[in-house]
Amino acid sequence: MASGLPPNIVDQLMDAERIPVKQMEAKKTQEEDKLKLVSELEGKVNDITKNLSELTSTRGFADKKFISGDTNVIDGQVDPQSAVPGDYAMEVVQLAQKPGALSNGFPDKNETQIGVGYIKFETPDGTKEVYINGANSTLEGVAKQINSAGVGLTAQVIEDRKDKENPFRLMVSGLSAGDDNQVTFPKIYLLDGDQDMYFEQSREAKNAKVKINGFEIELPDNKSTDLIPGVTLDLKAAAPGREIRMSVKENLEVISGKIKSFVDAYNAALEFIQKQSKIQGSDGKNPRLGPLGGDGMLRTVENSLRRIVLNPQLGVETPIRRIGELGIEFNRNGTLNFNQDKFNKVLNANPQGVAAFFRGDGFSTGFVSTLKREIGNLVNGQFGTIANRKKGLQDKINQANTRIENKERQLERKEESLRKKFADLEQKMSDLNAQQARVAAMAKPA
Repeated sequence: MASGLPPNIVDQLMDAERIPVKQMEAKKTQEEDKLKLVSELEGKVNDITKNLSELTSTRGFADKKFISGDTNVIDGQVDPQSAVPGDYAMEVVQLAQKPGALSNGFPDKNETQIGVGYIKFETPDGTKEVYINGANSTLEGVAKQINSAGVGLTAQVIEDRKDKENPFRLMVSGLSAGDDNQVTFPKIYLLDGDQDMYFEQSREAKNAKVKINGFEIELPDNKSTDLIPGVTLDLKAAAPGREIRMSVKENLEVISGKIKSFVDAYNAALEFIQKQSKIQGSDGKNPRLGPLGGDGMLRTVENSLRRIVLNPQLGVETPIRRIGELGIEFNRNGTLNFNQDKFNKVLNANPQGVAAFFRGDGFSTGFVSTLKREIGNLVNGQFGTIANRKKGLQDKINQANTRIENKERQLERKEESLRKKFADLEQKMSDLNAQQARVAAMAKPA
């Protein structure tokens, strides 16, 4: 350059001018990192009440299981609210069956024509007729016409290899089992077919028969909701002379699992707080904590969470006052331990009392209501401790953005001014150098 200055002199000056901007950006990044951590803590705190929702529902502490001595004979599904714990015994003498009939055999299922006419069925709703047309009178065609006729029957073509020359048969069945759903299968009235069709075998509808407490009872179906309170029994196979033992018991594993999910979520929030308060290094002089280490918000959240566990529950109709009586206690690490054996023991002895401790009146009393209230105060968007901390951090970030934007606009104007000044300087120095060269040339002797 004519001036002798470095060609990137403006860039060097502007880099120095931008040092405060970089410092502001670094500070803003720190605030953004803190905001992310506070949002993460908020999520963990909210998870505690999310896992408690099942405990406050009507099924929170009403979970029972059905046990069968042989699920191949009798199985069942339990309604936790109405099932009564106890032991039962039952003998399945006979399964309920649907009415049905099986036709004679045919060499194929979709070529041999059976003819034109109709088939009559005597059903509980009266006589039903299915008309068979000539364009669709194969075995498959007849099955489709029965199925689409809406007469309360189903039909299908099956392959029976006992007769290798005529293995295909039409099987017709009623939709429901039991004596009240009897169907009779009279002769088939079809003309001009390649082969006659008739029902070779038939099966009547039957009720199921079981023995319970020494009494034989007939059931219209293979399912029953009346024999054991709160249990839907599914009869799978007949086993005459064999008594199947069954029981309904409290499903302690499921109930304990609900409590454990609460403890895990609670500990996740506490462990997050503890991690931020731990020494994570040193700046050479002082120990360095996590980004939120020493933040008053963390102390407020931790104190609130500990208070609900340590304080007694008042106004609940149960002798249980503290959650520690249920095997949920603080350990030396400052998190909760869940003693499942102790919990199950108390639950077995007093299930209503355990439920009352957690539920209370569902509004102002009970462990769950109290904890939800405490957490609600922490995360409330208007006045909550966590929400206020998030708002404070966001305000700092917004202010930093404003300062950075203003500073950048100032720097843009300054850079433009500097480039103009150095351009003018360069032009003047170039003109002087040219003038000096002309004078030197004139001074030389001819």
